[in-house]
Amino acid sequence: MSKIWTKKPMSAFENDMKSSQLKRVLGKWSLTAIGIGAIIGGGIFVLTGTGAYYHAGPALAVSFIIAGIACIFAALCYSEFASILPVEGSAYAYAYGTVGEIFAWIIGWGLILEYAMGSMTVAVSWSGYFNKLLKMFGLHLPEYLTSDPASYTGTGFSMNLPAFVIVLVVIGLLIKGTKEAAKANNLIVMMKVSAVLFVIIAGVFFINTSNWDPFVPAQRMVMEGDQMKEAYGFQGIVSGAAAIFFAYIGFDAVSTQAGEAINPKKDVPFAIIVSLLVCTALYILVSLVLTGMMNYSDFDPHGKYPDAIKAPVAYAFEIAGQGWAGYIITIAATVGLISVLMVMIMGQSRIFLGMSKDGLIPKIFSDVHPVRKTPAKSLMMLGIVIATVAAFTPISKLADMTSFGTLFAFTMVCVAVWILRKKEPQLPRNFKVPALPVIATLGICINVYLIWNLSHEAKLLSMAWLFLGVIIYFTYSLSNSKLHKVGYGETFKAEQEPLQKTDIDL
Repeated sequence: MSKIWTKKPMSAFENDMKSSQLKRVLGKWSLTAIGIGAIIGGGIFVLTGTGAYYHAGPALAVSFIIAGIACIFAALCYSEFASILPVEGSAYAYAYGTVGEIFAWIIGWGLILEYAMGSMTVAVSWSGYFNKLLKMFGLHLPEYLTSDPASYTGTGFSMNLPAFVIVLVVIGLLIKGTKEAAKANNLIVMMKVSAVLFVIIAGVFFINTSNWDPFVPAQRMVMEGDQMKEAYGFQGIVSGAAAIFFAYIGFDAVSTQAGEAINPKKDVPFAIIVSLLVCTALYILVSLVLTGMMNYSDFDPHGKYPDAIKAPVAYAFEIAGQGWAGYIITIAATVGLISVLMVMIMGQSRIFLGMSKDGLIPKIFSDVHPVRKTPAKSLMMLGIVIATVAAFTPISKLADMTSFGTLFAFTMVCVAVWILRKKEPQLPRNFKVPALPVIATLGICINVYLIWNLSHEAKLLSMAWLFLGVIIYFTYSLSNSKLHKVGYGETFKAEQEPLQKTDIDL
């Protein structure tokens, strides 16, 4: 049993960097764009409606502030780790080098949940905006091809076909190459940020301050799916922060791309912090504008505007009588959510890559295409699973489980960076967390508190997922771990020349 606590030596991470088959093509602004590309979309275009109706009402802005504060603590810890271990794998790799293999496995398994559910959630939301875009041009898909079985009001077979198809399209783009995907992401991010700024500036002129009264609605029960749940009040603000937390997954995605960064020890911390600060400010402003334009109760999926919860920003302008703005926002969201999906699937494939290289999951997940230099086989398998689940699962179930995986990983990173600072203070760090004991403690406490405030069903399903992960670890991963089977001296032979740099800065 002592093997499960074995740590991967720091020298092995350096060897991984030198022997990596991935192309180093991402500069600091491309990494920042990847972070912004993942963060802007999940919260603004997807969860503002569900967060306002099912949780906080107009006080959703406070929920975003709480979530943002929790993220800042975790982001600082991520940044210190990224300056020490700039390899693919994110929090999984950080834990492997500090706390031990069993913790690394649990975190990696949690990250798989986080990225998979996040990808599915965004795919479902993209479908909502895509269907709205079609309706704007007089086109209609039948309900049985745009609804998961739980949401379908008819009888017989139903699936969310657009969600299924968009996942496969994104997979095809990612298989083509990281450089090509990054260029596409940069263009989409510029378009998306412009649209968000438009929402903020144009939306101010249509705010009805009576929609903010009361700013914190009294606690009461609301119907979600086929169950009643508590919403609003202070508890609703906190549960809202927990539910929308996955919107901040983007800066974690930056750390998963360290294996393709040109200067990862400096550029990854920069991209993590900048993308988080920019997006937190935009989230707060958009949530205030949205709940000012449209009463939070109008996001009821069984009410007057049943589709508003799927495309909240566009519907807010449409209800305000500004249909022309709805066209701009719907087009921007439809295109913009593609970059969120792209970054999340790309991040998950890199988590798989790191775990597979260590022998904890099958080798096929670390196979890199000889020409395109992407984990093509892993991406294809991921695409099939993500597309299938997205086509048949309600969005609210997916979002809460994504937040659990994110909060769990953030908590463990705060623990691990503190342990590493104590045990190996001599390691060179291009970035150091100021007042680490205070920052780490606050990060741990607030993330655990938010986990506690997730829905009961999400916690049960997520714990079942982690329990399944523990079973897989002891039945497969422990016996196949390269750390135990051969050792890094033989298994991880690296080239001796230093990391190559290019002059490409996308």
